[in-house]
Amino acid sequence: MRIAVTDGIDVNAKKHLEEFGHTVSEKHYSNEELIGGCISEYDIVVIRSATKLTADVIKANTAKDSKLSLIIRAGVGVDNIDLPSASENSVLVCNTPSASTNAVVELTIGHLISSCRNISKGDRKMRNGVWAKKGLRGSELRGKNLGLLGYGRIARGVADIARSIGMKIHAYDPYVKSDQNGCMFHDSVESLFSSCTHVSIHCFLSDETRHLVDYDMISLMPQKGEDGIQCGNHIVNCARGGIIDEEGIFRAISNGQLTTASLDVFEVEPALKSNLLQLDGFQATPHIGASTNEAQSRIGHEIVSIVQSHSKGETPDSCLNR
Repeated sequence: MRIAVTDGIDVNAKKHLEEFGHTVSEKHYSNEELIGGCISEYDIVVIRSATKLTADVIKANTAKDSKLSLIIRAGVGVDNIDLPSASENSVLVCNTPSASTNAVVELTIGHLISSCRNISKGDRKMRNGVWAKKGLRGSELRGKNLGLLGYGRIARGVADIARSIGMKIHAYDPYVKSDQNGCMFHDSVESLFSSCTHVSIHCFLSDETRHLVDYDMISLMPQKGEDGIQCGNHIVNCARGGIIDEEGIFRAISNGQLTTASLDVFEVEPALKSNLLQLDGFQATPHIGASTNEAQSRIGHEIVSIVQSHSKGETPDSCLNR
């Protein structure tokens, strides 16, 4: 099969695909090129978050004589793929749901610890010649309530580590009602935010979740933990950009309602001109949740498995529109 890889692929995965007899072409296409039908000659396209396969793009690449039959999202979120359009045009869509789980879990915990202990802020000040020892008193995670918005595999991994630190785990997920590990479930997002000083985002971006976390929601958060310590409010998002209203958190940090916000994902990327970067209470990473050697190796392995299943006429296990 001919495979177009638009946003990069693990070198070993490419090698294995070619050993199986497939042709792999690595090239990033502009939206104009995609609208022009540039991937219609390929059987499979492998994308990450940078490539947007909108309804118009899918329609343009599935016209008469098109070979495109499979889209693989090297990662979890598929909000950059129009699933209804893919289904209407007989194109299967698969993702690699478990490959990047551990990497995102560890980054989430890293952001949580770094923000509450002022690690990135302290580093920035030292680089600017400021020894801010007295001005960087942080707060501990032990004894605090961690709210998880969404309770899938990544959230459960975060919960396991946070619980080992001594945090109390709360969650809201309309598709999950209970947990065997002592997680307290809430019946609304508002209830979750009202109960937690620390919140981590773990849901997909959809019409229902876009800007779900806005200034009003943040205003529900308590500033004090159940241990009686004034710890402030902290939010981490390593899920999808757009779930958080970035203007809302800018306002909340600016007026002290929110102590820190840590984002790996943004509504518009790259986010180098975001006004959030002006704020001391904000820390950012450039969408690196799955950017570990181990995760990329696992993603590559899953891609090879998906391609091989598809080439045999089978429906891959991770197909989202079977």
